[in-house]
Amino acid sequence: MPRRPPSPCAEPGCPALVDGARCERHDRKRQHYAAHPRGSSTRQGYGAGWRKARAEFLRQHPLCAACERAGQIVAATVVDHIPPHRGDEALFWDQSNWQPLCKRHHDRKTGREGRWG
Repeated sequence: MPRRPPSPCAEPGCPALVDGARCERHDRKRQHYAAHPRGSSTRQGYGAGWRKARAEFLRQHPLCAACERAGQIVAATVVDHIPPHRGDEALFWDQSNWQPLCKRHHDRKTGREGRWG
């Protein structure tokens, strides 16, 4: 049977040509997450209680704090933990550790903190 030609890595946007599904870099990422499961959002503490508290906080603080500092008016869609709680339940629920952010600013901040590996 003839061998199939290499195809692009299954990771969106990755240009690497591979014999299997993913290139070595993205296969390592999959292996890391398999070995270190985060669990569901509810298991991480983001259940019904969080959703209710989040909604109330965003009603009281409707604008992105980072955009406001830049002189812009943008709706907040995320409640961010200023220093990440990293599983500390007291820090998780401490509202003085919360800030309203738009998704763009939250994603930037989370990326800088290294949350995703």
